[in-house]
Amino acid sequence: MHVRFAPHRRRGFALLLLALGLVAPARAQVAVDLHLLLAVDASGSVDYTRFELQRRGYVAAFRNAQVLQAIRGGENQSVAVAMFQWTGPRLQAEIVPWTQIKDQASAESVASIIETTPRRLFGGGTSISGAIDYAMAWFPRSPFKGERHVIDISGDGSNNGGRSVIRARDEAVAADVNINGLPILAWEPYLDQYYKENVIGGPGAFMIVAKDFDTFADAILKKMIIEIAMNVRPGPTRIGKR
Repeated sequence: MHVRFAPHRRRGFALLLLALGLVAPARAQVAVDLHLLLAVDASGSVDYTRFELQRRGYVAAFRNAQVLQAIRGGENQSVAVAMFQWTGPRLQAEIVPWTQIKDQASAESVASIIETTPRRLFGGGTSISGAIDYAMAWFPRSPFKGERHVIDISGDGSNNGGRSVIRARDEAVAADVNINGLPILAWEPYLDQYYKENVIGGPGAFMIVAKDFDTFADAILKKMIIEIAMNVRPGPTRIGKR
């Protein structure tokens, strides 16, 4: 038998259940100034040493006081950060789930996760388009509320697998997601130009160039500070020298 209640009785019944503790009240989403999704290259060209240099760069950035200072300069004084490793079109691995950073303790928590989580992927090609498509599924699942959505892609090679990276980028930008880049010029000396033309996109999109993996830590620190603190401005911008 299916029983229907009048609207006013349904509301009264719901309030009764809430008062008795049989249902939980809906939680309001915590507001953040930015959703920053970090996509880390784990393709075959990134050997153990180079991967460790990447990892240490991210760890150092989250432990840097300048990053926390930039976060505190926002309206909500917090950002939501997540991270995954990527290689081929369907090869991605979550490292850090969406996590709010608002103080030194939360920043240290993210740094510790990155520092202690082992590498999940080893080769499989370089699919920047696959990384973008995978990243786009993350934003609707965020438990936080914030209008700025940024995918931060670091890598040492151009797209060689999966669908067109330009199409993936353009679809992301059409959905109000910015893509910034950190090309590492260890193997492809003109990768920065490739990123400029094919990867980064959206209002204020930019890239920081790392000459090699040894300079990655400085590059990611600069990049995260800008991403957190920047005022959105039109047109893609290239920051850094080869």
